[in-house]
Amino acid sequence: MGTKNFLRTSILCLILGLSSCLYAGDGNNSGKKEKQKTEQKSLVKHLNREEFKKLVVNVDTEGWNYLGDKPCVLDFYASWCGPCRMISPFLDDLSKEFKDQVYIYKINIDEEKDLARYFGASSIPLLVFIPKEGQPQASRGALPKEEIRNAIKTVLLSDKKQK
Repeated sequence: MGTKNFLRTSILCLILGLSSCLYAGDGNNSGKKEKQKTEQKSLVKHLNREEFKKLVVNVDTEGWNYLGDKPCVLDFYASWCGPCRMISPFLDDLSKEFKDQVYIYKINIDEEKDLARYFGASSIPLLVFIPKEGQPQASRGALPKEEIRNAIKTVLLSDKKQK
């Protein structure tokens, strides 16, 4: 009788273990789907070198000539950087808030080392605010959302208010 109870208990544990694994798997898949939906809603665009040369500035030529039709914010980041991950949701929110006025781009410094060097991104996060006309202004370190919003308004959009 002890062997039958042991066998029943073992089978029950096996069934419970498998069902919990299946349940956890469903939860992870729905989490991935939710993350994909969130990423789709974000207007932040990840740039590689070729896209950067078409949308921001051709780094292969001399001088500064911004190519965009509206101001932009560049976020130099790395996936392993905690402060970079901290400000990423702020940039997603601000991309929606300023969607008709400002582009927000992300550049992974591990994948685009030459772009990181071009902007001196030796410490990250590095946010570069690029007005439609004029010189870029940079801010190093993780900023609170409100400070990023204020920088967008004062550095990138202030000339529109005066006109």
